[in-house]
This record gives sequence, structure tokens and C-alpha cells, in this order.
Amino acid sequence: MKLIIAVIQPTKLPDVKKALLDAEVHKMTVTNVIGAGQQAGYTESYRGNIFEVNLLKKVRLEIAVNEEFVEPTINAVIKGARTGSIGDGKIFVLDLPQCIRIRTGEQGTEAIG
Repeated sequence: MKLIIAVIQPTKLPDVKKALLDAEVHKMTVTNVIGAGQQAGYTESYRGNIFEVNLLKKVRLEIAVNEEFVEPTINAVIKGARTGSIGDGKIFVLDLPQCIRIRTGEQGTEAIG
């Protein structure tokens, strides 16, 4: 079991969701986040004051999958999120030692579904 965490552009979320559904990956958690990366932010002027914006809006996807879905999930996120520009995001793949479905008490690969 693996936990795949992807940080992507908010505008690419519909494309990533479609690519994941096409790859038969239906379960995910989506969170709005802010962060800094290679983009380094930008400056903005408001009422004569200059503001430096270095924390940019992103979307974080968390997807728990069984081993056979790891590569299809990664490929789907890349397909949906890639623009070729700085700021497309990152994908992290972590080992998931345990998963428990609260409703039924199932554990392991059966709990992920």
C-alpha cells in the first residue's frame, strides 16, 4: 500500500480528477494549501504599497492505493497536471503501513478498496 501526495496548480484539479477517473482511481482527499517552491512568488501593488507574495495557492491531493494502482495513479496525475512550466507541482510516494476502514473494521488492502 502506498500514499501518494500530489501538490498541483488549482486550475489543473479538474484535469487531474478526470485523468484519475479514467485510470479507475476514484478515492482521494483534496485540500487547498499555500506554499513556496521554485516559482519564488511575485510582487503586487495595492493602494501604493508593494506586497511580496511568496506563498502561492496550490491544491494537495492525498490518494491511498494498493500496489497495482501506484504507477497508473502517478501517470494520471502527471497527465492532468503537466503544463511544462515551473510550478506544475510535485508527487510524493510514501509507504502506507496500515489502513483501517472505520465502518467495517477491514484492514490492509481490503480497506483501501
